[in-house]
Amino acid sequence: MSSHTNALPTPQAEAKRLESCYPVLGALSASAHARLLHSAQWMRVPAGAMLFDDRQACEGFPFVVEGSVRVSKCAPSGRELPLYRVGPGETCIISSSCLLGHEDYNARGVTESDTLLMLLPKAVFDEMMGERPFRDFVFHLFAERIADLMQLIEEVAFRKLDQRLAALLLGKGRVLHVTHQALADDLGSVREIVTRLLHHFSEDGWVDLARERIRVLAPERLARFAQVGPQGPGEG
Repeated sequence: MSSHTNALPTPQAEAKRLESCYPVLGALSASAHARLLHSAQWMRVPAGAMLFDDRQACEGFPFVVEGSVRVSKCAPSGRELPLYRVGPGETCIISSSCLLGHEDYNARGVTESDTLLMLLPKAVFDEMMGERPFRDFVFHLFAERIADLMQLIEEVAFRKLDQRLAALLLGKGRVLHVTHQALADDLGSVREIVTRLLHHFSEDGWVDLARERIRVLAPERLARFAQVGPQGPGEG
């Protein structure tokens, strides 16, 4: 995991912000709490930075305090399938599974915005797993992420790309300030296909397209299409 250390908070501010995002840390024993804060490695990382990549050793357990990390599975062709995002108060289950299984990373993590995070070194993570509140926290969020990934598998396996695009648009509000490439990245597709599908939606009067802006005109039509599939634009 790359190291960036500019403009970091003071130790007192670090502890306060960390515990506001991860209240479970306040339930640790006094000795474990002190050990965690003493060993914490703080990093401020710019948007677009690669935190980890496929087949890279896992150096520790990240706590995101500010910003967001996008975790994706990458194909040799360069295409990506987004798996999940890690924001403040959340955990990266691929990091935890690699640490627990003593394996290298099998995905890529990239910051989506300027991100402040604390990295808990591998050895200290192993120690913290002996603390029941920390262990319960890790496994609880592990279970939640697994449920999200199962839903993603269902989406990719059983819903056509145009349906997934319709659902994605609805999930982002009535006016989206986003590029076609960003939507393609979210769907694990390519820009050309997403652009073609958006033009189908536009021709049917469901959306209005402008440069880096999409306005949803018929949310009820998009919602119906996302659920039942073609009676309109096609292409999976």
